[in-house]
Amino acid sequence: MRTLILLFSLIIILSCKKETQSQEKNSKDSLAVSEIAKDSIKNEEVKQETFSFVTELCDNKGYFDANKYSKEELEGTYKLWFTMSGTLLDTPSVFNLKDLQEVRTEKDKILAKLDKDFSEKKRMIESLNVVKDTYWQNVKAQKLQELNDEYEFRKTQIQAFTDPSILLNHKLSKGCENFAKALNSDESQMFAEWRKLREAMSKKNGNPERIMNEFEEHLNSPDKRDYAIADLLTFGWGNCVNAHLRKVEHDEEMYNRFNSLFIKIDSECDEP
Repeated sequence: MRTLILLFSLIIILSCKKETQSQEKNSKDSLAVSEIAKDSIKNEEVKQETFSFVTELCDNKGYFDANKYSKEELEGTYKLWFTMSGTLLDTPSVFNLKDLQEVRTEKDKILAKLDKDFSEKKRMIESLNVVKDTYWQNVKAQKLQELNDEYEFRKTQIQAFTDPSILLNHKLSKGCENFAKALNSDESQMFAEWRKLREAMSKKNGNPERIMNEFEEHLNSPDKRDYAIADLLTFGWGNCVNAHLRKVEHDEEMYNRFNSLFIKIDSECDEP
């Protein structure tokens, strides 16, 4: 009987010891987890830096978390959003016979400059280091496509002022075939399309009579064919194709996306 009592007591003592050891181990484990959590919190602390940028009327200072982005990335994203919101390339406009003659005479020089500007702008966009975010990476890719499309459009238009036949079956003429055909037709068809264009323009103008009077004057000019080419290529085919080109929308969403990169923004603005 004594033996049984002693044995039973020994089992209880060993059981209590194991439980105490288990509690101590759990306590150590909890402490270790707590230390890891503290380290993690320390690592996630905001590393605040500033980035200055200019908008239409304001000088801005944005406060950002340098753990998320670098100044270089913000600079590239700012250029993509703000400084590239307009047209990317430039070629002479043709509104009259003087403009038309200059473009024809200087065609090779204009195209050489266009090629140079395109190459430089393409390298600049490709080299932009933007925020590593799907939205901004897509904007960069779309901006490169926009540049390619604008280059093809401007190059084709400048060439067409001398040789309109390049517009026939051209991929850019899709949806604008009436102007491409008119520019490569006899005078009867060309002038009929020219009249339709001028009538459409007059309906959108504050002085419709001036638009049609100008048309009648040019139609009775010895240079009527060149007047027609200038109008059909600039206001007809040119505006039609330009309306179909894919462009990056620098809209409110992009504005908000850019601002959301900052913890806060301090702005000093002039009166509009």
